[in-house]
Amino acid sequence: MKRVLVTGAAGFVGTYMLDALRTTGVDVMALATNAAEAPSDAGEIVWRYGDLRDERYVADVVDAARPDTVIHLAAISHVLAAAADPVLAWDVNVTATARLLHALGRARDTGLCDPMVLVVGSAEQYGRHDTQEFPLVESSVQAPRTVYAATKAAQELLAMQCWRATGLKVVVARSFNHSGVGQPTRFLLPALVQRAVDLRGAEPGTSMPVGNRSPIRDYLHVSDVVAAYISLCQRGTPGEAYNVASGTGWSVQQVLDRVLARAGVQATPVEDPALVRPVDVPVLIGDSHKLQRATGWSATRALDDIIDDLLHAATL
Repeated sequence: MKRVLVTGAAGFVGTYMLDALRTTGVDVMALATNAAEAPSDAGEIVWRYGDLRDERYVADVVDAARPDTVIHLAAISHVLAAAADPVLAWDVNVTATARLLHALGRARDTGLCDPMVLVVGSAEQYGRHDTQEFPLVESSVQAPRTVYAATKAAQELLAMQCWRATGLKVVVARSFNHSGVGQPTRFLLPALVQRAVDLRGAEPGTSMPVGNRSPIRDYLHVSDVVAAYISLCQRGTPGEAYNVASGTGWSVQQVLDRVLARAGVQATPVEDPALVRPVDVPVLIGDSHKLQRATGWSATRALDDIIDDLLHAATL
């Protein structure tokens, strides 16, 4: 990894990715929609602004970057946001990815560069599975049940087709839930932490609004996910998909209990109809042994570390 192109670089995971790449001394070109999204402390990172749905823009940044590594993070990444505007979700998550892969394939054909391309998918691609099938492995059936999940499954199908047809070195990460400081509060963990912090000093037993408490998810710290992505760029096998997961499932109720305990808040959870979402996938727990065998990666941070980081940031 000497010349790295990062899409979605101003997003939640993108900011952690750039911090990690800074420590390696590589040349980085970071892509964002507009200059307002980029951090003020960009350092020596080169930023380019535009829309990945613009074919000319994509071709220009590939020609300018000449990357040996591409980390494709740009996406409509929220399940409800994708459901609210499915056309946009398909356009960004699939069609824009097709434009990027096409431009990279053309650059490879002309000898401009021959990059390793990391395409980031989602555990949501798996859909519902029987309890005895968990933790899910990469050969588990994919049966997406949401717009977001379908776009990510299609993105992976597209990426693998490009690898088979053209030899473009594509590797896919199927990422399970991850969180950390900077993640928007429309996601579960930051939302629960913020509500708990808001109740500090309140009388014990004060109501705390919550949504569904039964879904079970596999959580990783965002820094561990970034480490997994970098390790896949370095040691992943092109044409393969890898789960990025902890292997441990937590129900929303268990997560809530941990948040309240670590925040020192004695609140009474009360179901708020506005926060209750249809539960299409009750359980998602992944097996990451394939990733571990290929790269030596392992998670270093626990759920409590994520919660503590969020609590600290919420009280600054």
